[in-house]
Amino acid sequence: MKTLIPTSLVILTLYFFSSCQTDNNNTNTAINTKDSTTVVEPTPQKDFPEKISFLSLDSLEITAHLYHKHDTAKTIVLCHQARWNKYEYDSIALVLHEKGFNCIATDQRSGGPMGDSSEYVNETFLRAQKAEKPTDYLDAHQDIDAAVAYASQKYQKPVILWGSSYSSTLALYTAIALDNVAAVISFSPGNYFSEEKGDLVELLVNFEKPMFVTSSKEEAAELTELVAKRKLTDKQVHFIPTGDGYHGSRALWKKNAGNEEYWTAINSFLNNL
Repeated sequence: MKTLIPTSLVILTLYFFSSCQTDNNNTNTAINTKDSTTVVEPTPQKDFPEKISFLSLDSLEITAHLYHKHDTAKTIVLCHQARWNKYEYDSIALVLHEKGFNCIATDQRSGGPMGDSSEYVNETFLRAQKAEKPTDYLDAHQDIDAAVAYASQKYQKPVILWGSSYSSTLALYTAIALDNVAAVISFSPGNYFSEEKGDLVELLVNFEKPMFVTSSKEEAAELTELVAKRKLTDKQVHFIPTGDGYHGSRALWKKNAGNEEYWTAINSFLNNL
């Protein structure tokens, strides 16, 4: 497939914190241990991205960042990993926006702040807490479905759905179920919710939409098992990094070693859509 790396990147200042945070509302420790990593606190730009809100399926208000390119551009809905929020994509969304995509980075109710700054909070999570709504991983599935509905209605076309860790698993379920998802990108998914949502190994067997799945090298064997029964088409990619890589979408952060090979792979996939 043709590979294209962006010729110019808009880079935000990244500050990393060594301490890990604990989210008492997230009960799946198998996922939590992978998501409990260094966090990033980017510097926002004035008036961009635009802060928007829309309702989840249970009417909880969802906050998101809109990186609007133009009305006819393809749209990517970006969903964060555990404990985090829309700021996971602050630098990633800018690169995708420069490549010509509209992007909507959401705050799901299962998440939290990034860093120790009150400025980089998960507003949807805070509202859910105030409303005494549950905030486990599966509770956030409705937020992802609502974001897809909002984006596809706004731009009048199916969207590309992108997930990170727990949300990447939920993104696969959503892509399988909903016609308004045109393609799915999944960073570090797992078959975590097979009892509640069905076995992804079996559900992916007949999945024909464009799909990009990846992970750290350590997680690659597990991911290989997840897609083992699916004969991948030329628009379906399982990317395994040559380096150690990272868990989740932070593999693309400029600060993280090996981000270039992930970008090369994701650009090739997007160019082939």
